Amino acid sequence: MCTDLAAANHYKIEHLKENWDVVEKSKAYFVGGYHLTVSVPATLALAEEAAKTNKPFFFSLSAPFIPQFFKDPVDQTAPYWDYVFGNETEAIAYADSHDLNTHDIPAIAKAISNLPKKNSQRKRVAVITQGTDPTIVAVQGEEPKSFPVHKIDPASIVDTTGAGDSFAAGFVAGVLRGDSIEKSVDLGQWLAALSLKELGPSFPFPKQTYTG
Repeated sequence: MCTDLAAANHYKIEHLKENWDVVEKSKAYFVGGYHLTVSVPATLALAEEAAKTNKPFFFSLSAPFIPQFFKDPVDQTAPYWDYVFGNETEAIAYADSHDLNTHDIPAIAKAISNLPKKNSQRKRVAVITQGTDPTIVAVQGEEPKSFPVHKIDPASIVDTTGAGDSFAAGFVAGVLRGDSIEKSVDLGQWLAALSLKELGPSFPFPKQTYTG
């Protein structure tokens, strides 16, 4: 694998402002934690727009080093998170960098869900995936819930790359079409299972349709 961040590593808020009409027409916003290493102002501009217009703002922790080494930008954007995604290692990294004194995933998810929030019209939802272990979901002010993962034949797993992002994509799709948390988790797990059977972050062709 040869990765070149190219233009992504030089992104400026000016480009976002020049294309603000796209922002205004969007129904929701999703930002990966990696973007906090490049342009915090751009992320905050989207976050503030989401809070002002009551559009959902989705955020992914993306990697353990984000909450470890970019703690301040993470904390700057946290009040705007309507939905936040992470896996167990990212959740633990967040807990350690914020002195939560626990590695218990439901406890971490609950703590994140109850952080101070800008947009009071939406409860924050923290979603932590754990590979083949249950997905943990904590809604602000509520006790965390556990959702067993879809079973998949280990022999059919080709590559785990992109499975977490696939889960997030499915979950977001569920939220945006008005599904319940339970249905959104199910959709995320379904899409992640499809991703596991493909090489790299790709999906099968011809496409498959969720029927859950």
